[in-house]
Amino acid sequence: MAILLVVSPVWAGQKNKKADKKTPVQVSVPELLLEGGRKLVYERNFGWERDVKPKKGFWARVVDVVAGPPEYHSMVRPYSVVTDSRGRIIVTDPDAFGIHIFDFAQQKYKFIARHDKGKNSLFAPQCVAVDAKDNIYVTDSESGKIFVFDANGKYERMIGALKYGEGIFKRPTGIAIDSGAGRIYVSDTLRNKIYVMDMQGSVVQTIGKPGGGEGEFNFPTELRLDGNNLIVVDAMNFRVQVLDKSGTFQYAIGKIGDSSGAMFRPKGIAVDSEGDLYVVDGLWGAIQVFNRQGELLYYFGKRGTAAGQFQLPTGLFIDRNDRIYVADSLNRRVQVYHYWGLPKPGAGGAQ
Repeated sequence: MAILLVVSPVWAGQKNKKADKKTPVQVSVPELLLEGGRKLVYERNFGWERDVKPKKGFWARVVDVVAGPPEYHSMVRPYSVVTDSRGRIIVTDPDAFGIHIFDFAQQKYKFIARHDKGKNSLFAPQCVAVDAKDNIYVTDSESGKIFVFDANGKYERMIGALKYGEGIFKRPTGIAIDSGAGRIYVSDTLRNKIYVMDMQGSVVQTIGKPGGGEGEFNFPTELRLDGNNLIVVDAMNFRVQVLDKSGTFQYAIGKIGDSSGAMFRPKGIAVDSEGDLYVVDGLWGAIQVFNRQGELLYYFGKRGTAAGQFQLPTGLFIDRNDRIYVADSLNRRVQVYHYWGLPKPGAGGAQ
């Protein structure tokens, strides 16, 4: 059943929240009220290790005065974001040469990096995905490899390196994991195709070729699996293509332009619980929301540094509770929203 929202939503005021130390400007972000009682609520942003740590007690503060405060990791240029089954938030950071893991429930933080004297260093972590066991898969656009870490952040293996120094990929970018089918999907932006591999890294299929037709690509970047669909950001064709898992074209959304519903620099892609598609436009600093017929339902965000504003947003992820995570690249943070949709049948109330 088609879900119809409004393109011009009503805004409702929200109380001011305490300013975040990492946010240059902080303002109240109103709720976005949508048709049928739906709404989009801004929750918070975070950008450094201190955000996840508990507040210090008196004696800990005394130690900081005497010995000096500890150094905390902070985001430099966050690019891709995902959450795992534990609710941890995993963020790639190519300018920090590593991956941030924020565990707000346990008030823990971890930074993953890999510096190898050989050829297996992590240089430019790009996109990230997790499998059913919370293993972490990261594409490295510079080395042309995929790095795999276990759920605790320990390096496990590498995918994409062949004998004699050759590699499968020229520039791996997007990645998606189908744990049930035992398949890894990787977009190679410079080869204009998608590789389908088994969990050991052997190529079982390729999808697409250069071009602007159905199932053809011009610099494909982000990937997302949604049920039986494979969603591809076809960046330089200024659209999002939806294929089935075998690569058969289903439909496309978007076109080049500067009007509502058009795309100029599409980046991250995600799908909410009602099946609507969210697309980041890095140039406009906004997230556009489309239904499966390609109609623009609404958008949120604009360019700026305040809460609810973006500077070159890139990665996007929506978790099973419809929390929306946006990598706000040049503002060095991740912003979090919550979409409240229609009550599910038998839920007995709102989500």
